[in-house]
Amino acid sequence: MTTLTISNLSVGYPGRRVLRDINLQVRAGEIVVLVGPNGAGKSTLVRAISGVMFVTPGTIRLDGTDLARLLPTERARRIAVVPQAVNLPEAFTVAEIVLMGRTPHISPWGQEGKHDRAITWEAMRRTAIEPLANRYAGEISGGERQRVLIARALAQEPRVLLLDEPTAHLDLQHQLAILGLAQALAHTHGLAVLATLHDLNQAALYADRVALLSRGRIVASGTAREVFAPGLLSAAFGVQVAVSAHPVHGTPLVVPIAQISS
Repeated sequence: MTTLTISNLSVGYPGRRVLRDINLQVRAGEIVVLVGPNGAGKSTLVRAISGVMFVTPGTIRLDGTDLARLLPTERARRIAVVPQAVNLPEAFTVAEIVLMGRTPHISPWGQEGKHDRAITWEAMRRTAIEPLANRYAGEISGGERQRVLIARALAQEPRVLLLDEPTAHLDLQHQLAILGLAQALAHTHGLAVLATLHDLNQAALYADRVALLSRGRIVASGTAREVFAPGLLSAAFGVQVAVSAHPVHGTPLVVPIAQISS
């Protein structure tokens, strides 16, 4: 079973440490969500796993293989990233953009073949964007763009999928659709999915496990019921919160206690 294991990881920039002593596992078939205030290091951790940022000390292993020892193309065959706020090339069709996900599997002097096109179509099927195949990127909505990005990532045939704020700038309907898709990719298709989210209530609904980041450290990890305790959340976010049960699903429902002047 695929397991992404992060051990004693520290990450930073020259003169500034962003993450310290991070220990986390993400297993095949589950979705783990990183939550925490702005600047806590959620996106930095995603970039470190994807190989964009240099890691020292600590290790990131996939099924025992140290990812630092892999070439970028080898890492891209195992781990795919859907980043925040990326612009799609508007002169390309949806099918052409998704096909770009096959790049790690094609030699620099080669070109895509029948197998690559079949994988591309399957990625579009999983994300329900086949009807958009011949549309140009500039002609589709924000929710559709996010599905295209996920399809492009799936075309890499990864074992691990990293989603950095996948619901940012989407309306409620598209937020729920994207999170439902992420959950299905984990539970039905067996991917190990690690996502970052700002919305604690959505994290409670869709995550199998949650990791709470604060000031560069994981201060709590477990189920949403275990992590979303008022004291932990108030300390991490700097505001008082109340936690009750969701009226339909029973998952934690987090409500900030606003200071309202009379």
